[in-house]
Amino acid sequence: MKEELKLLVALQEIDSAILHKSRELEKAPEEIRRYQGPLSESEEAYRREKEKYDAVERKKKAKELEVKEADDRIGKLRSRMSDIKTNKEYQALLKEIEAIEQEKSRIEDDILYMMEELDELAGGLREAEGRIEQEKKRLESLQRDLDEKTGLIEKELAELKGRREAVASRIPSGVYAKYMDVFRKSSGLAVVEARDEVCLGCYMSIPPQVYVEIRTSDEILQCPHCGRFLYRRDALSEERKGRDRD
Repeated sequence: MKEELKLLVALQEIDSAILHKSRELEKAPEEIRRYQGPLSESEEAYRREKEKYDAVERKKKAKELEVKEADDRIGKLRSRMSDIKTNKEYQALLKEIEAIEQEKSRIEDDILYMMEELDELAGGLREAEGRIEQEKKRLESLQRDLDEKTGLIEKELAELKGRREAVASRIPSGVYAKYMDVFRKSSGLAVVEARDEVCLGCYMSIPPQVYVEIRTSDEILQCPHCGRFLYRRDALSEERKGRDRD
Protein backbone atom coordinates (compact mmCIF):
# COMPACT_ATOMS: atom_id res chain seq x y z
CA MET A 1 0.00 0.00 0.00
CA LYS A 2 1.22 3.49 -0.85
CA GLU A 3 2.82 5.35 2.06
CA GLU A 4 0.51 8.37 1.69
CA LEU A 5 -2.56 6.15 1.74
CA LYS A 6 -1.30 4.35 4.84
CA LEU A 7 -0.90 7.73 6.52
CA LEU A 8 -4.43 8.69 5.48
CA VAL A 9 -5.79 5.44 6.93
CA ALA A 10 -3.93 6.12 10.18
CA LEU A 11 -5.15 9.72 10.24
CA GLN A 12 -8.74 8.59 9.71
CA GLU A 13 -8.48 6.11 12.59
CA ILE A 14 -7.19 8.88 14.87
CA ASP A 15 -9.84 11.36 13.69
CA SER A 16 -12.60 8.79 14.22
CA ALA A 17 -11.34 8.23 17.76
CA ILE A 18 -11.23 12.00 18.35
CA LEU A 19 -14.80 12.39 17.08
CA HIS A 20 -15.98 9.54 19.32
CA LYS A 21 -14.31 11.01 22.40
CA SER A 22 -15.58 14.51 21.58
CA ARG A 23 -19.14 13.21 21.35
CA GLU A 24 -18.70 11.53 24.73
CA LEU A 25 -17.71 14.90 26.19
CA GLU A 26 -20.73 16.57 24.59
CA LYS A 27 -23.03 13.97 26.12
CA ALA A 28 -21.77 14.61 29.67
CA PRO A 29 -24.09 17.58 30.40
CA GLU A 30 -27.02 15.61 28.93
CA GLU A 31 -26.36 12.77 31.36
CA ILE A 32 -26.53 15.14 34.33
CA ARG A 33 -29.70 16.79 32.99
CA ARG A 34 -31.30 13.36 32.60
CA TYR A 35 -30.55 12.46 36.20
CA GLN A 36 -31.75 15.85 37.44
CA GLY A 37 -35.33 14.81 36.60
CA PRO A 38 -35.97 12.83 39.82
CA LEU A 39 -34.51 15.68 41.90
CA SER A 40 -36.77 18.22 40.19
CA GLU A 41 -39.77 15.94 40.77
CA SER A 42 -38.87 15.59 44.46
CA GLU A 43 -38.48 19.37 44.81
CA GLU A 44 -41.83 19.93 43.09
CA ALA A 45 -43.50 17.41 45.42
CA TYR A 46 -42.00 19.25 48.42
CA ARG A 47 -43.22 22.58 47.05
CA ARG A 48 -46.79 21.26 46.73
CA GLU A 49 -46.72 19.82 50.26
CA LYS A 50 -45.30 23.09 51.62
CA GLU A 51 -48.06 25.08 49.95
CA LYS A 52 -50.66 22.85 51.61
CA TYR A 53 -48.91 23.18 54.98
CA ASP A 54 -48.68 26.98 54.70
CA ALA A 55 -52.35 27.26 53.67
CA VAL A 56 -53.50 25.25 56.72
CA GLU A 57 -51.11 27.21 58.96
CA ARG A 58 -52.62 30.49 57.76
CA LYS A 59 -56.15 29.20 58.44
CA LYS A 60 -55.10 28.06 61.92
CA LYS A 61 -53.66 31.48 62.73
CA ALA A 62 -56.84 33.14 61.51
CA LYS A 63 -58.89 30.83 63.78
CA GLU A 64 -56.61 31.60 66.72
CA LEU A 65 -57.25 35.28 66.10
CA GLU A 66 -60.98 34.55 66.15
CA VAL A 67 -60.57 32.82 69.54
CA LYS A 68 -58.74 35.86 70.89
CA GLU A 69 -61.45 38.15 69.58
CA ALA A 70 -64.11 35.92 71.21
CA ASP A 71 -62.23 36.07 74.54
CA ASP A 72 -62.08 39.86 74.24
CA ARG A 73 -65.84 40.04 73.58
CA ILE A 74 -66.59 37.71 76.50
CA GLY A 75 -64.36 39.79 78.76
CA LYS A 76 -66.11 43.00 77.79
CA LEU A 77 -69.53 41.43 78.33
CA ARG A 78 -68.56 40.12 81.76
CA SER A 79 -67.22 43.52 82.73
CA ARG A 80 -70.72 44.89 82.19
CA MET A 81 -72.33 42.50 84.70
CA SER A 82 -71.83 44.83 87.64
CA ASP A 83 -73.79 47.55 85.83
CA ILE A 84 -76.84 45.38 85.08
CA LYS A 85 -79.96 46.33 87.07
CA THR A 86 -82.55 43.73 86.07
CA ASN A 87 -82.64 39.95 85.93
CA LYS A 88 -83.87 40.07 82.36
CA GLU A 89 -80.84 42.04 81.25
CA TYR A 90 -78.61 39.67 83.24
CA GLN A 91 -80.10 36.58 81.58
CA ALA A 92 -79.77 38.19 78.15
CA LEU A 93 -76.12 38.93 78.84
CA LEU A 94 -75.45 35.34 79.98
CA LYS A 95 -77.14 34.04 76.85
CA GLU A 96 -74.97 36.26 74.68
CA ILE A 97 -71.82 35.10 76.50
CA GLU A 98 -72.91 31.46 76.15
CA ALA A 99 -73.42 31.88 72.38
CA ILE A 100 -69.93 33.39 72.00
CA GLU A 101 -68.41 30.60 74.12
CA GLN A 102 -70.13 27.96 71.96
CA GLU A 103 -68.78 29.61 68.82
CA LYS A 104 -65.37 29.80 70.46
CA SER A 105 -65.57 26.08 71.27
CA ARG A 106 -66.35 25.27 67.63
CA ILE A 107 -63.41 27.39 66.51
CA GLU A 108 -61.13 25.61 68.98
CA ASP A 109 -62.30 22.26 67.60
CA ASP A 110 -61.38 23.50 64.10
CA ILE A 111 -57.96 24.48 65.42
CA LEU A 112 -57.42 21.02 66.91
CA TYR A 113 -58.37 19.46 63.59
CA MET A 114 -55.99 21.78 61.78
CA MET A 115 -53.18 20.92 64.21
CA GLU A 116 -53.68 17.22 63.42
CA GLU A 117 -53.65 18.04 59.71
CA LEU A 118 -50.47 20.07 60.17
CA ASP A 119 -48.79 17.15 61.95
CA GLU A 120 -49.67 14.88 59.04
CA LEU A 121 -48.48 17.42 56.48
CA ALA A 122 -45.26 17.96 58.45
CA GLY A 123 -44.59 14.22 58.14
CA GLY A 124 -45.08 14.48 54.38
CA LEU A 125 -42.68 17.43 54.28
CA ARG A 126 -40.02 15.46 56.15
CA GLU A 127 -40.40 12.57 53.71
CA ALA A 128 -40.16 14.96 50.76
CA GLU A 129 -37.05 16.58 52.27
CA GLY A 130 -35.52 13.12 52.70
CA ARG A 131 -36.15 12.28 49.05
CA ILE A 132 -34.59 15.58 47.98
CA GLU A 133 -31.51 14.86 50.08
CA GLN A 134 -31.20 11.37 48.60
CA GLU A 135 -31.50 12.69 45.04
CA LYS A 136 -28.94 15.41 45.75
CA LYS A 137 -26.45 12.87 47.09
CA ARG A 138 -27.06 10.60 44.11
CA LEU A 139 -26.58 13.53 41.72
CA GLU A 140 -23.39 14.61 43.50
CA SER A 141 -22.04 11.06 43.19
CA LEU A 142 -22.92 10.99 39.48
CA GLN A 143 -21.27 14.38 39.02
CA ARG A 144 -18.06 13.14 40.64
CA ASP A 145 -18.05 10.04 38.46
CA LEU A 146 -18.75 12.15 35.39
CA ASP A 147 -15.99 14.63 36.26
CA GLU A 148 -13.56 11.74 36.60
CA LYS A 149 -14.71 10.25 33.30
CA THR A 150 -14.49 13.67 31.60
CA GLY A 151 -10.95 14.15 32.91
CA LEU A 152 -9.88 10.80 31.43
CA ILE A 153 -11.51 11.60 28.08
CA GLU A 154 -9.80 15.00 27.95
CA LYS A 155 -6.45 13.32 28.64
CA GLU A 156 -7.11 10.75 25.89
CA LEU A 157 -8.12 13.55 23.52
CA ALA A 158 -4.88 15.41 24.19
CA GLU A 159 -2.89 12.25 23.42
CA LEU A 160 -4.89 11.60 20.25
CA LYS A 161 -4.38 15.17 19.05
CA GLY A 162 -0.64 14.82 19.62
CA ARG A 163 -0.61 11.62 17.54
CA ARG A 164 -2.74 13.31 14.88
CA GLU A 165 -0.33 16.20 14.57
CA ALA A 166 2.57 13.78 14.11
CA VAL A 167 0.76 11.82 11.37
CA ALA A 168 -0.69 14.88 9.60
CA SER A 169 2.77 16.51 9.41
CA ARG A 170 3.96 13.60 7.23
CA ILE A 171 1.15 13.95 4.68
CA PRO A 172 1.76 16.28 1.67
CA SER A 173 -0.18 19.52 2.08
CA GLY A 174 -2.22 19.03 -1.11
CA VAL A 175 -3.30 15.53 -0.08
CA TYR A 176 -4.07 16.70 3.45
CA ALA A 177 -6.18 19.60 2.15
CA LYS A 178 -8.17 17.19 -0.02
CA TYR A 179 -8.59 14.83 2.95
CA MET A 180 -9.94 17.64 5.12
CA ASP A 181 -12.36 18.72 2.39
CA VAL A 182 -13.76 15.17 2.09
CA PHE A 183 -13.71 14.81 5.91
CA ARG A 184 -15.95 17.87 6.34
CA LYS A 185 -18.32 16.86 3.55
CA SER A 186 -18.60 13.23 4.68
CA SER A 187 -19.46 13.70 8.38
CA GLY A 188 -15.96 12.86 9.56
CA LEU A 189 -15.41 9.74 7.44
CA ALA A 190 -12.99 10.48 4.61
CA VAL A 191 -11.09 7.18 4.26
CA VAL A 192 -13.00 3.90 3.99
CA GLU A 193 -12.40 0.30 3.04
CA ALA A 194 -13.38 -1.07 -0.34
CA ARG A 195 -14.58 -4.64 -0.03
CA ASP A 196 -16.07 -6.98 -2.63
CA GLU A 197 -16.24 -4.07 -5.10
CA VAL A 198 -18.32 -1.98 -2.68
CA CYS A 199 -17.40 1.32 -0.99
CA LEU A 200 -18.06 0.89 2.73
CA GLY A 201 -18.66 4.62 3.06
CA CYS A 202 -21.70 4.96 0.78
CA TYR A 203 -22.24 1.23 0.06
CA MET A 204 -22.36 1.81 -3.67
CA SER A 205 -20.72 -0.56 -6.17
CA ILE A 206 -17.24 0.32 -7.40
CA PRO A 207 -16.30 -0.46 -11.01
CA PRO A 208 -14.24 -3.70 -11.06
CA GLN A 209 -11.28 -1.97 -12.70
CA VAL A 210 -11.21 0.71 -9.99
CA TYR A 211 -11.41 -1.98 -7.32
CA VAL A 212 -8.30 -3.65 -8.79
CA GLU A 213 -6.47 -0.34 -9.16
CA ILE A 214 -6.92 0.45 -5.47
CA ARG A 215 -4.26 -2.20 -4.85
CA THR A 216 -2.08 -1.67 -7.91
CA SER A 217 -2.23 2.00 -8.88
CA ASP A 218 0.28 4.57 -7.64
CA GLU A 219 -2.58 7.05 -7.30
CA ILE A 220 -4.79 7.43 -4.26
CA LEU A 221 -8.25 6.60 -5.59
CA GLN A 222 -11.58 7.97 -4.45
CA CYS A 223 -15.08 6.53 -4.59
CA PRO A 224 -16.77 7.73 -7.81
CA HIS A 225 -20.02 8.16 -5.88
CA CYS A 226 -19.18 9.75 -2.50
CA GLY A 227 -15.59 10.93 -3.09
CA ARG A 228 -14.14 9.13 -0.07
CA PHE A 229 -10.57 7.80 -0.24
CA LEU A 230 -10.52 4.02 -0.74
CA TYR A 231 -8.16 1.33 0.49
CA ARG A 232 -8.13 -2.47 0.44
CA ARG A 233 -7.79 -4.12 3.85
CA ASP A 234 -6.26 -7.21 2.26
CA ALA A 235 -3.41 -5.05 0.96
CA LEU A 236 -2.96 -3.48 4.39
CA SER A 237 -2.95 -6.93 6.05
CA GLU A 238 -0.34 -8.24 3.62
CA GLU A 239 1.97 -5.32 4.39
CA ARG A 240 1.60 -5.84 8.13
CA LYS A 241 2.37 -9.55 7.76
CA GLY A 242 5.44 -8.67 5.72
CA ARG A 243 6.66 -6.29 8.43
CA ASP A 244 6.07 -8.96 11.07
CA ARG A 245 8.17 -11.47 9.10
CA ASP A 246 10.95 -8.91 8.73
